[in-house]
Amino acid sequence: MTQLCSSGQEIASLVASSGLLSSSWNLIGDLNPTHPNENLFWKKLVNGSDLTIIAFGTTQKHVEPDLLPSSNITPNPFEFLRPRNNPNFYFSLNRSVMSLFNGYLPMLHQLKSEIDLRKPVIVTGHAVGGSIASLFTLWLIEKMRPISDKRPLCITFGSPLVGDQHLQEAISRSTSWNSCFLHVASHRDPLPSSFISNGFYRPFGTFLLCSDHGSTCSENPDSILRLLKEMSPPDQGLLQIQGYGDIVQMLNSKAIFKDSGVPNTACQNLLQASLALQLQTLGFSDPPLLKNLVKDLERQELLLTLKKRKQFIPHKKLDEMKTYMAHLEWYKKTSKNWKTGYYDSYKNDRFPRDQDVFMFVKILNNYWKDIVEEVDKQPQKESVVFRTRWLYAGTNYRRMVEPLDIAHYYKEGGQDYINKGRAEHYKQLQKWQEEDRKPEPINRKNVQSILTMDSCFWAHVEEALISLRKLKMIAGSNDAEKQEEMERLEEFEGYVYGLLKNYSVSPEIFLEKSSYMRWWHDYISIMGASHGSQLAKFMKNNVGMYEKGEYEFPRE
Repeated sequence: MTQLCSSGQEIASLVASSGLLSSSWNLIGDLNPTHPNENLFWKKLVNGSDLTIIAFGTTQKHVEPDLLPSSNITPNPFEFLRPRNNPNFYFSLNRSVMSLFNGYLPMLHQLKSEIDLRKPVIVTGHAVGGSIASLFTLWLIEKMRPISDKRPLCITFGSPLVGDQHLQEAISRSTSWNSCFLHVASHRDPLPSSFISNGFYRPFGTFLLCSDHGSTCSENPDSILRLLKEMSPPDQGLLQIQGYGDIVQMLNSKAIFKDSGVPNTACQNLLQASLALQLQTLGFSDPPLLKNLVKDLERQELLLTLKKRKQFIPHKKLDEMKTYMAHLEWYKKTSKNWKTGYYDSYKNDRFPRDQDVFMFVKILNNYWKDIVEEVDKQPQKESVVFRTRWLYAGTNYRRMVEPLDIAHYYKEGGQDYINKGRAEHYKQLQKWQEEDRKPEPINRKNVQSILTMDSCFWAHVEEALISLRKLKMIAGSNDAEKQEEMERLEEFEGYVYGLLKNYSVSPEIFLEKSSYMRWWHDYISIMGASHGSQLAKFMKNNVGMYEKGEYEFPRE
């Protein structure tokens, strides 16, 4: 059994020795308002390595714990945090901090436009200035472009919490977003823990908690809340906001001259031992308190670990899904050898291999339903990045598997699949592919191996077959109903011909036992050999050339 441990102390030492804390704090120390009545001010520094540091400061020393729901924020720069599948989702931000931020929004918008995220960026601030830095960093994330841009890093010192659990959950849905925030909090500073008694505030990002003895890091919200509560000064009203210059220097010295002491407490496992060591580093020495804290933090760490294990991580299963897709490719190929096509072979369900494919389809559907659900949970900006990453695989899946779901639907007697039977995840995958707007190259020479681009093609075929059956059953006097069905069949003709013109339909539709060819033979017998539509002219002599990618469709 794998033993868990907590590496918070090692991470804290790494951060302290990186120089990022001192660089950030030094710029904060240079901050001064430009005008006497200026409530919010900032300074931007670009050093020789193209690192941009932006420090925020404010004359506002304290803020009240009132929360403002995002539905009441006007304008709301953080609308992008709302998940796609939940238009009623809202979070809350500290009212005073949000008011200060929005009061300078035009100037902050100008600052945002000047930042090049292709280069590293640090946003920092002390106390309430740190809260503004957090909001500005969150706003910068909305500007990020996938692949080309670097994630900004926000470093706050003694900053009060800025939002509620819904804000924390929205940010934490993306590990890349959550890792953008590092909050330094001293045991002597009353401000970081000032809103804990409110009960609604929730931390996000990583917290570097420090005392006179050393420091440790945690990204577990429950652990952070508990430690902030235990570390809070006993009488906050008499204390001044802590400066962090000496603390940064102390952290750097501690990182260089490490104390390798072992905690003097009874520990049953490695996780307890590492947590006990971190707590002693933060100055907790009372044995009963230390013992209780270790147990509580251990439980919270185990819960977080369990939650992460249960979390759906799509890329870990993608290779497995590729294996199932390969099985379907093989099924498609062997069905072609039987002159049937994989759509009709699956619909007829005559062989054991068809039952195997049923299992593959179920597994693939469950996976992609989870993918789409996961994307819909993401804040809107992050979901765009997420879906772009999975768009190619999702489009291939939809074009390969949806025809099989259509086959099952009509085999069970269903009608009007597109409006009544189509699963939501197929609609969403198609919507993303259409929104991508990247033209798909047509390689006529490889037409034999393509998947029909419209994954609902066979649903249109089935509806055309239903129209033919209705046409045969209609009494001779009912001309209006006959005309309605004929119009549907003519519309279907135009639809098929349009796909053929673009070489976007698989030649397997022409296999002699396919549902399409069954429709065609019945249809042309009704229309007569003299039927002169574009599709009829094509079907007479040109199917073979299409299969080779050699047919030139006449220009209209």
